[in-house]
Amino acid sequence: MKRFLSVIILVTISFAHLSILADDGMWTFDNPPLKLWKERYGFAPSKEWLDKLRLASPKLPGASGAFVSPNGLIATNHHVASSFITKLSTKDRDLMKTGFYAHTQAEELKAPDAEITVLLSYDDVSARVHDAAKSGMNDADMAAKRKAEIASIEKSCGPTPALKCEVVSLYSGGEYWLYKSKVYTDVRLVMAPEEQAAFFGGDYDNFTFPRFDLDFAFLRVYENGKPASTPNYFKWSETGAKDGEFVVVSGYPGATARLLTVAQLKYQRDIGNPSQRKTWETLRGGLERYSRLGDEQFRQASAGLRGYANSLKRLAGQQDGLLNPRQFAKKVAEEKDIRDKLAQRPEMNKQYAPAWTNIATAYDALPSMAKRLSFSTLAVSRLGTLTSQLVTYSIEKSKPDSERYPEYSDARFDALKRAIVSPGPIYADMEEAVLTAWFDEARKELGNNDPFIRAAFGDATTAEVIHRAVQETKLTDPEVRKSLFQGPADAIIKSTDPLITFARRIEPIVRELRDWNEKNIRNVETANGTKIAEARFAVYGKTMPPDANSQLRLSSGVVLGYDEDTTLVPYRTTFFGLYDRAFGFEEKPPFNLAPRLRERKDRVDLSTPLNFVYSADTIGGNSGSPVVNRNLELVGLNFDSNLQKLSNRYWYIDESEGSRAVGVHSAGILEALRKVYDANELVVELLGK
Repeated sequence: MKRFLSVIILVTISFAHLSILADDGMWTFDNPPLKLWKERYGFAPSKEWLDKLRLASPKLPGASGAFVSPNGLIATNHHVASSFITKLSTKDRDLMKTGFYAHTQAEELKAPDAEITVLLSYDDVSARVHDAAKSGMNDADMAAKRKAEIASIEKSCGPTPALKCEVVSLYSGGEYWLYKSKVYTDVRLVMAPEEQAAFFGGDYDNFTFPRFDLDFAFLRVYENGKPASTPNYFKWSETGAKDGEFVVVSGYPGATARLLTVAQLKYQRDIGNPSQRKTWETLRGGLERYSRLGDEQFRQASAGLRGYANSLKRLAGQQDGLLNPRQFAKKVAEEKDIRDKLAQRPEMNKQYAPAWTNIATAYDALPSMAKRLSFSTLAVSRLGTLTSQLVTYSIEKSKPDSERYPEYSDARFDALKRAIVSPGPIYADMEEAVLTAWFDEARKELGNNDPFIRAAFGDATTAEVIHRAVQETKLTDPEVRKSLFQGPADAIIKSTDPLITFARRIEPIVRELRDWNEKNIRNVETANGTKIAEARFAVYGKTMPPDANSQLRLSSGVVLGYDEDTTLVPYRTTFFGLYDRAFGFEEKPPFNLAPRLRERKDRVDLSTPLNFVYSADTIGGNSGSPVVNRNLELVGLNFDSNLQKLSNRYWYIDESEGSRAVGVHSAGILEALRKVYDANELVVELLGK
């Protein structure tokens, strides 16, 4: 045993040494990279420093933000706040086009169905969950016991509308943590530039650098009708990020897949990613056709179109990484390394080695089911998702809490209710266009004899069924959805609403496919992913972070330009560059200046930094993340990455290869607020002056 321990120690030291050569890792707050920071940057933050960073980093829908005053003020990206801005816009008041600024708190606009959370505490409940699962007889039984224990932990935490309790899986099931978060549901829009200023250059400039975007916005959270007290907030840096400066990013990265096995990665490369591309292209196509019908239709569809364009461009970069033989070979080598080390200890090898084989065997069955799993759903639009949730909830609520689908558990009831009764606008004609495009493609991919297609349409055409279901449904009215959600147990079962009856027809097929996927794929992944995680801990210790999963993480790096081919890319851009790029293209869209930027050019200090790049490890979901210096001053807001970084879903791309995150410079935001938007009250609040 002593010899084995010495092997582990040597391997751990070697692995740790490799880790500190790069700024890789989206670390959990229970295991911050303190050794790396001290050795590489001479930085050793206190517990109080880390606590303040955590409590000043709120989670927004699918993204991140930063508290920047003691009065509930949040800074985030415009493209993050756009989910609120579009719901507050109308045909006659398009805030995405005109921008918005509330000079007083009384003018701030309350967003519908909003939820912003702050992580208050995290507790390790791994032993409870693992002990419960160990009593299972097989993967399915283990999964059921694991799910029941998680539901029990979340329920006993005592969730309320103001407190969210969620058990979070890390390291592919190697660890489980109970996260308790404060919930804010009164969220108001304070300030947002025009979308043209925030997304200057459009999709051409997306995932590139140099960039010239004012991609920022400000929100405020309220409690009991008053601005919330947020004593943990970041001081705003007037000078912002500096060349060569060490920075820390705190946010909610969406998903990485760096701990997947080679078999899982091959499936993503060959089946999963192409299938995802087909899904997004189909939905984008429906929106594009609808957007061409008129200006109002374009306004309604624009947020979705931008989202799909962004997702498809990011997916293309990720797929390019998987298709790169040199990069993929690194994953093969990583897997071989750990398995070779396990082979040196027969007792450990016997315990853990079958896990890789079990996952590979499970994935052998997945390609034949891929199309059915992708296309057998109604939940591809807002109205389709709400209807699916209502029908599924009507079934799940009759079950014991421990046996329900997790998203319908008692602990998550409040979030589900907010989504169901949201007063956010639903555009029936756009819904019809998207759902028709979706089911036309589903019919083409699955065939008319597929059980899902037969249940949905019988002998009728797609167009006639979808038209009637969408145009005659009453579910566009939030009060109708509320009455069904809170009504008698059989209210949804007896409903004659055409969209409800459509969802009821397909529900057994959707449920059957979900059950197949959980039994044959997810349960196998979790059971064997736990074993692989245990093997990693035994060989390497916790010298690597878990995959990102939309929960709070830390990453760090340096503000740094880079080489690209035969040229140098500076660490920052300026307002000079913005105007030069606009005039160089003769202001032809998407390089046209927002009116205020054009009109107030002479007021702006053109040498002010606008955007900047840095080497921290980030991914989608980090949008809006605070970029802070050693003094916990906010020097920028993360909003994008460059093309070189897109495959970092599967592995960290070293800074030497030009991989960079992109941020909005704090000095550039101040300059715009002062000189372009006359937001003097907001500047005073940010600077505390």
